[in-house]
Amino acid sequence: MRGLSILAAYASLAAALALPVPLLPSGALAQQGGQQQWFVPGQQPQQQRPAQQQRPAAQQPQQRPAAPAQGQVAGPQDPGAPRLPPIQRSEPPPPAIIGVVGLPEVFEASVAARGVRQTVQERLARLNEEAQREQAAWREAQTQLANQRTSLTPEQLRERERELQERITNGQRMLRERNAQIQQSGQRALAEVERVALYVIGQVAEARGLNLVLNRGAVVLAIDELDITRAVVEQLNRALPSVRVEGEGAPTPAAAPAAQQGQAQPTQRPAQQPQQQQQPQRRN
Repeated sequence: MRGLSILAAYASLAAALALPVPLLPSGALAQQGGQQQWFVPGQQPQQQRPAQQQRPAAQQPQQRPAAPAQGQVAGPQDPGAPRLPPIQRSEPPPPAIIGVVGLPEVFEASVAARGVRQTVQERLARLNEEAQREQAAWREAQTQLANQRTSLTPEQLRERERELQERITNGQRMLRERNAQIQQSGQRALAEVERVALYVIGQVAEARGLNLVLNRGAVVLAIDELDITRAVVEQLNRALPSVRVEGEGAPTPAAAPAAQQGQAQPTQRPAQQPQQQQQPQRRN
C-alpha cells in the first residue's frame, strides 16, 4: 500500500508538470530584468511587480520672456517696439475718501453765473432789436430805389443797387460779429465762474477730509452725507457774488450808414463850471 501511495504521488507530480504553462511576452521578460520565474508545486508564486511605465523623453522647456521686476509693467513685445524704462517704486496712495458734487446744480445756483446769463440775454435782445430796425431800413431803401427806376439812367441805377448791396452786406457782417462778441464775452465770464468753482470744491473737500470728489452725474448711487453740492454753492456765492462781462466794443449797424455818408456826429463838450470868486482872506 505504501508503494502505491508513492507511485500515486509521482503520477500526480508528473501530471502537474505536464500542464501547459502560459508563455509571457518578450516585453514582460525585458521589464522583469531578464529573470524568469518558474512555477514550483507546493510554493506560492511571487507577486509580480507592476511594470514600470515608460517615461516619455524629457522635453526641453520653451524659452519664455524674462518676467518684469516687481512693480514694473512689461512693455510691448513686438519687434522694434520701444522698451519701457523702469520706474522707482513708491508708497501706495492712501485709501479713497469720496465725496460727490452736482456740477450743473452748482452753476445753476451760482449768483455770478446767473448774472452772466442775464447780461448776455439782455445784450442779445438789444442786438435783435437793432437788427430788426436795420432790416426795416434796408427794405425802405429797396422800395425807394424801385420807385426811382424810371428817373435814373442805367448807370445810376446799377450804382445805387451796388451801394445798397454793400450796405446790406456790411450790416449783416457787423451783426454777426457783434453776436459772436456777445457769446464769447459770456463764455469767458462763465469760464471765470468755473475756475473759481473748482477752487471752492477743493476747499470744501479739504475742509471735510476728502481726497476724491466725483461728479454726481457719473455716480449711480451715493448717500446724502457724501454730497457737498450745497456747501460748494454757498461758498461760491460768498467768494464770487458777481463777475464782469466784457463790453461789445463795436458800433451799432444803424450808425454805420451815417458814418459812411460822411455825416459828422456832434460831439458833446463838457459844461464849463462857473469860476468861484475868490473871497479876500480876513485878517484877525
